[in-house]
Amino acid sequence: MTITVLPETVALFLVLFARIGALVMLLPGIGEQQIPNRIRLAFALALSVVFYPFTAGLLPAALAGGFDRLIVILIGEVLIGAAFGLLTRMLVAATQVAGASIAGNIGLGFAQTLDPTMGQQGAIVGSFLAVTGMTLIFATNLHHLALAGIAGSYEMFPPGDPIPLDDLKDAAVMVVAETFEVGVQLSAPFIVFALVFNLGLGVLAKLMPQLQVFFIAMPVSITVGLILLSLLLAAMMGVYLGHVESGFMRLVAG
Repeated sequence: MTITVLPETVALFLVLFARIGALVMLLPGIGEQQIPNRIRLAFALALSVVFYPFTAGLLPAALAGGFDRLIVILIGEVLIGAAFGLLTRMLVAATQVAGASIAGNIGLGFAQTLDPTMGQQGAIVGSFLAVTGMTLIFATNLHHLALAGIAGSYEMFPPGDPIPLDDLKDAAVMVVAETFEVGVQLSAPFIVFALVFNLGLGVLAKLMPQLQVFFIAMPVSITVGLILLSLLLAAMMGVYLGHVESGFMRLVAG
């Protein structure tokens, strides 16, 4: 049996892999630093093989122009893939925003730990919310929408077309704004608690100047904050999943 792979097929696969490979390296969940590079590479190759039959019809027109044209297209595909990966990572970063706000308001801002979704130190509450949110994304199959968005990106931005810098800029601004908005919404109960609690402490300090308010306030603030977190966690994750789902739906719909 003789297996022949045409040069056109190899070129098409390279164009497909350029965007998917760059995206997978930045995609939340699979693109974390703790995931070995070989696993990420294997996942990107597997996705390229899966998407090839569906996207091959969109690629041949991009290959007219020779080797120089192919290099330009590959560079553009890497940039588009990296842009989509960063947009997705910013979309799911609402938990880090909420976690940093919550930790500061309940007195756990000093408690830092490694955030596996960001690859750097972060508030322990933010790390907990980030891991919980990522787990729920996979548990509720929302990652299927992300995969559909990858396939749909080839219709929105066909290979060989100019990179839509203005569209990507507008999308980045919108995603960042929505991420901070959702992060503040998730932490709103804790902001209200901190405002009322600190106002009460200020009144207490004026009424009883000899009382060491700080030593009483810190354990009470942390305890009540953790109780609030346990009570509100389900509702917070519901709002977060709705935010991620709407973002992925826009990605699929273009």
